[in-house]
Amino acid sequence: MSNAGKNLRYLRKLRGWTQEEFANKLKIKRSLVGAYEEERAEPKLEVMEQVCAIFKLSLEELLFKDLNEARGGGSYLDKRRQMKMVAESAEVRFVPVKAAAGYLTGYADPEFIDELNTFTLPMLAPGQYRAFEIIGDSMLPTPSGSVIVGERVEGLEDLKNSNTYVVLSRTEGVAYKRVMKNNRLKNKITLISDNPIYEPYNVSAEDVLEIWKAVYILQKANAAPRWDVNQLAGMVNNLQEQVSTLKKKMN
Repeated sequence: MSNAGKNLRYLRKLRGWTQEEFANKLKIKRSLVGAYEEERAEPKLEVMEQVCAIFKLSLEELLFKDLNEARGGGSYLDKRRQMKMVAESAEVRFVPVKAAAGYLTGYADPEFIDELNTFTLPMLAPGQYRAFEIIGDSMLPTPSGSVIVGERVEGLEDLKNSNTYVVLSRTEGVAYKRVMKNNRLKNKITLISDNPIYEPYNVSAEDVLEIWKAVYILQKANAAPRWDVNQLAGMVNNLQEQVSTLKKKMN
């Protein structure tokens, strides 16, 4: 019998995921994860291939190597592999503006993603993260040149109204906006700029390729524009009016 079941349990705990979270990443039922980990069922080949892709393992390693045992003993390479898997839980791949056009076509290409520069932030919890450089004034007071660090969102149902996200779509490419879900048009989402001079616009759900929830904004010191109280109050009021109008239209 293979080691796949207990290796799945070990790898899941290594990332700090619940069975439900692991199941969502593998797009299977939670009960199946439990069955695999308790060795009541053997994982399907496509599930094992997904696990291997996530943890950078070979199918042979997943099936026949005791990964937990290798962590305690094993070779230097085994230990390095375990350290790399832990580090990757908070590794951030960076998409600069000059790579944004290529990202639209290469976002699902492992070779393209591997060529992106990476960095780590100690405050990030285990998960999948990406960072995007934004240009322009549509999200002021967040200045042009800021870097948005986003955590992967699995589906549109996980979006929360008025929160900020980086949305990758076939029609708009990479866009950093506030998002509103439309109760009337469930196949569309509305993207809203913080700068009220920019009009909101809709994106079809079928055109959305990736969504990353903004968790941190990185910017150069003194890069943010200076605003007086009246300017800020005016922007806030205009944005609130836009959101209220949109809510009325959607409901």
